[in-house]
Amino acid sequence: MITMDDIVREGAPVLREKAEEVNLPASNDDNETLQEMLQFIKNSQDDEIAKKYNLRPGVGLAAPQIGISKRMLAVHFTDFNEKEYSMGLFNPRIVSHSVEKTYLQNGEGCLSVDRDVPGIVPRYARITIQATNLDGEQVKFRLKGYAAIVLQHEIDHLDGIMFYDHIDEQQPFQPPENSTAAEEM
Repeated sequence: MITMDDIVREGAPVLREKAEEVNLPASNDDNETLQEMLQFIKNSQDDEIAKKYNLRPGVGLAAPQIGISKRMLAVHFTDFNEKEYSMGLFNPRIVSHSVEKTYLQNGEGCLSVDRDVPGIVPRYARITIQATNLDGEQVKFRLKGYAAIVLQHEIDHLDGIMFYDHIDEQQPFQPPENSTAAEEM
């Protein structure tokens, strides 16, 4: 079982590396790791389990965050329209995105960052992702708003990018041009 002790914190070199593609079909080890990552996210949102194991709640986890430099991520969340997303993905990539931007009004957080980093993180409002799911199937889906933000945050981890790298240092609370807050989409 993955716990907070397994989460790599900011400053660790693995968080700044471009992660390697996963050889497909995924090995049993990679498949098990991705299933454990998804279970960690679910556990982190279960009040009883989270309290028992001292887990911080999260909505996504990328393999570099547990010290594995491979292109794998897991997400489990409900968006602002009550749509649930729960999946593990191998080699996810954004194949298209909107010109319009979006952001979370209260900024973003990260399981690998133990401090509050205030500021708006501009993201694409809509994205299309291609990946391979836990069943080994090629999947392609379109996301917008909060779901698009979560997936972009996790895919950034696979490219060695932290969420705060996107914050404008001069005007951290200035919404990006041509944008709408995800909460309003």
